Amino acid sequence: MFDYRNNLKRILQKTAGDDKSLKNGLSAIKAVIAMTGEDDNSNSSIKKTARVENSEIKTSNKELKRLLTSLTKLIESPGDKKAKENAISAIHRLTFEPGVGKNYGVELGKLDQAIQKSATTKDTINSKIFQDAIKAPEPKKRDYRKGRRYTVIRLVSGADLINDNGETVYTVTESQIHSLNLKSGDVVEALEDKSSSVNEAEILRVVGFKKLRNRDFDQIEDFKYAVVQGGPAGYSVSRNIRGEKLKIRGKAVTVFVDPSYYQGENIHLEDGAIVDLAWYTGDVRLKKNPSDAVQIRWIYQLESDKRPGNVKKKKTKSGETAEELAKLDMDLHYQRVGIAIGDNQNEAMLEGIVTRYNGIPIPINAFEGKKKVIENQIKDLDIVILVTAFAAHDSTWNIREFASKYGAKFAVSSSKGYQSFERALYRAEMGMPAYEGNQSLEYKTKS
Repeated sequence: MFDYRNNLKRILQKTAGDDKSLKNGLSAIKAVIAMTGEDDNSNSSIKKTARVENSEIKTSNKELKRLLTSLTKLIESPGDKKAKENAISAIHRLTFEPGVGKNYGVELGKLDQAIQKSATTKDTINSKIFQDAIKAPEPKKRDYRKGRRYTVIRLVSGADLINDNGETVYTVTESQIHSLNLKSGDVVEALEDKSSSVNEAEILRVVGFKKLRNRDFDQIEDFKYAVVQGGPAGYSVSRNIRGEKLKIRGKAVTVFVDPSYYQGENIHLEDGAIVDLAWYTGDVRLKKNPSDAVQIRWIYQLESDKRPGNVKKKKTKSGETAEELAKLDMDLHYQRVGIAIGDNQNEAMLEGIVTRYNGIPIPINAFEGKKKVIENQIKDLDIVILVTAFAAHDSTWNIREFASKYGAKFAVSSSKGYQSFERALYRAEMGMPAYEGNQSLEYKTKS
């Protein structure tokens, strides 16, 4: 600010007491005061200009950031509608910024046209489908405060939920019962399933158990992990995957099943399928025709066996040809390999595969439901191979959990085939994906 103090002192010193001198002195003082006012206005104008410039710089930076973000999105997902709109909007705003339009107007115009031509490609669509497929579903929010308590009464398929008066309030699908392994007498908290057209409920959690009298519910027997045999002409069940015979009232029987009752979008009843059977012990049809009384309660989803693709022919001493699988380029160096499988005829073959690659095979009882027992079987292993075709559904999650907990290499063989297990062993040892699925994976063989 202009320092006016010395000027005023000189004016006052030279001002006399006559009228003319006083008038001249007053005029000089006014001139000095005017000078100070102009300086204030000048500073105010400078500050205002600075504020405007800062605001413009902030706006430019914001739009530039939005443009770069949108361009990045367009590179990742060509043709993305929202990204195109944001990028074009940012360009239009930048062209109105002082200096930007003048210096970069042509380049921004070409960029605008290029963005408008951006289109979705087939690869982008496939990538989005893949990402959506592997995306973990968001956990469903549940309000446990609204759940009411009911007692489970098991049915051949599904269950009834009854209140304290013994009245059936809701029904529950087999998928919920199977995943929770519910039995008659279990006390659960449940809510009405409003998305269902029938009187169904969603079970929130299991909270206890109530001992029921035998007369309070119909007794049910089941036969787990039964193997379906036959073809289009007819299917039957007589044994389970452990070779145990299906027995009803102490007699071994063969039950015929109609596949048309059990086919769906994701359900296929075929030769080799693994199912759970159930029936009411008091059903009068069991004596004359058990097939009418026995129902398939659950169908396990299994992948069919794949025929080995890396088979070489060699001649034996007798001149006949024999098939020999090419050996994979792998050496287990005497690592302990847990084979999660039940008691069945394939166990020796799978142990032989492990031995072939210098591993130590150790069977794991995949039908053991107690977590502590499964944990003790896994905690000292180096590798764990889960054969889902021979594993109890309830145990598979525990096996995966403890393999991860104790740092064991883990892979899944989706079928009982030689090659499927061998490849799972290779993936586990080489740090490849646990599941093969439809992926194109390279399995190196020894020359």
